[in-house]
Amino acid sequence: MSDTAAQARADNDAQGQLAPDGTPVSGSRIGSLDFIRGIAVLGILAANIIAFGQPFGAYMWPEAFLSPPGPYSDTLWLAQFVFIDGKMRALFAILFGAGMYLFLQNAWAKGLSSWLQARRLAFLLAFGLIHFFFIWKGDILVYYALTGLIALMFVKMRAETQLKLGILGYIAGAILYAGMMVPLHFIADTPFGENAAMSETRAGLEETKRQVLHDDKVESAIISDGDYSAYVTHNLVEHGPDPLINMLIFGIEILPLMLLGMALYRIGMFDGQLDRKEQRMWGWLGLGTGAALSLGLGLWALSTGPSYYGSLAAFVGLSPIPRLMMALGLAALLALYTPRAKGWLGERLSAAGRMAFSNYLGTSILMISVFHGWGLGLFGELTRAQLYLVVLGAWIVMLAWSKPWLGQFRYGPLEWLWRCLTYGKRVPLRR
Repeated sequence: MSDTAAQARADNDAQGQLAPDGTPVSGSRIGSLDFIRGIAVLGILAANIIAFGQPFGAYMWPEAFLSPPGPYSDTLWLAQFVFIDGKMRALFAILFGAGMYLFLQNAWAKGLSSWLQARRLAFLLAFGLIHFFFIWKGDILVYYALTGLIALMFVKMRAETQLKLGILGYIAGAILYAGMMVPLHFIADTPFGENAAMSETRAGLEETKRQVLHDDKVESAIISDGDYSAYVTHNLVEHGPDPLINMLIFGIEILPLMLLGMALYRIGMFDGQLDRKEQRMWGWLGLGTGAALSLGLGLWALSTGPSYYGSLAAFVGLSPIPRLMMALGLAALLALYTPRAKGWLGERLSAAGRMAFSNYLGTSILMISVFHGWGLGLFGELTRAQLYLVVLGAWIVMLAWSKPWLGQFRYGPLEWLWRCLTYGKRVPLRR
C-alpha cells in the first residue's frame, strides 16, 4: 500500500469511519470504475447484438442465422469469441462487486446498515424481471441482483479472504462447467456417441437441440410479425422459469467474480494503490494469455463445424478460465489508463459508465425498436458485419447523450429512479 493510502487509512481511523471489518470508509467516487464500466457497457452490446438481430441460438451457434451470415463470417465470429463474448459480462460482474462495496462504504459512513444494499438489489431484481419479460430475455440484471444478495454474506470478510474465495470458487465453477458441457460434444458429435450405450443419451441431446431451435423459430416469427402482446406472452409462458434457472447456472461464475471485484477494490487496484509496474505486467500477462487460449478454443470450435454442441462446449465448458484471465487483465490495464483518459473520448466513456444502467436498458429498447416488426423490422435480415454497424450506431448514441445529460443532471434517469427507490424518497436530480 502506498504512503498516501496509509495516510488516508489513518485519517479515516481518526474519524472513526470504519467498515464492520475494520477497513476505512470512503465516500469519494472512483473514476476508474466509471471509465471501465463505460467500456463494458459498450462492449456488452457488441456481445448481445447477435441475439438482438437474429434468433437467440445464433449467439453461440452461427448456423442459427436466418439470413446468410455474410463474408468473413467465421473470422468475425472468431474475433467476437476471443475478445468480446463473456469477457464483458465478467468485467461487469467484477465492477459490480467493487461498486457494491463502494456503496456499502458510503452507507456505513452515514451510519446506515448493509440492509440498504439489500433493498437496492431488490429493486434491481424488479428492474431485471421487467427487462426480461417485457423487453428482452437476454437480461443479466436478475442474475446480478440475486447473486449480489448472496454476496452480501461475504462483505465483512477480509479482502484477502474474499480474493481467495473468489479464485477458488471460480476455478471450482470452471471445472463444473467443463464437466457438464464438454462431454455433450463428444456424445453428440463424435464416434464416441455412436456406440449402443450412448444411443439414448445422443437421441436426447438431439431432441433438446430440436426443441431449442423450434422455440427460436416460434419466437422469430413473433418478433418479425411485430406482435408485442404475443412476444410478452411467449416470454411469460415459455420462459417463465428461465431467470431463476439461468441464475443458478451463471451464478456459479458471477458470485466469485463479485468477490474478486470487492477484494480488488479494497486492495487498491482501481485507485492507484498497487505497484503500477506489477499491475501492468500482470494485466498484460492475463490479457495476452487469456486471448491466446481463447483463440485456440475458437479455432477448435470452428473445426467442429461449428457444431451446436461444439459451440456450447467452447462458450460455456472451456472458456471460463481464459475469460477470467482476460477480464482481470483488462480491468487492471484500464484502471492504470484511466488518469490519462481525459480527452473527448475518455470523458464520454466515463459518462457512459456513470449512466451504465440507463444505457444498458436504453440500448435494449433501442435494439428491439430496430429489429422488431413494430419498429424497423430488421430481425433476421442483417449479416454479422451489418449487425456490427448497428452496434457502432448505438455506441455513437450512448457517447453522444451521456455527457450532456450529466452536465445538466446529477444521475442518469434510471440511476436516479433506482436511487429514489433505494432511499425511499425523491432525491435531487438537477445540478
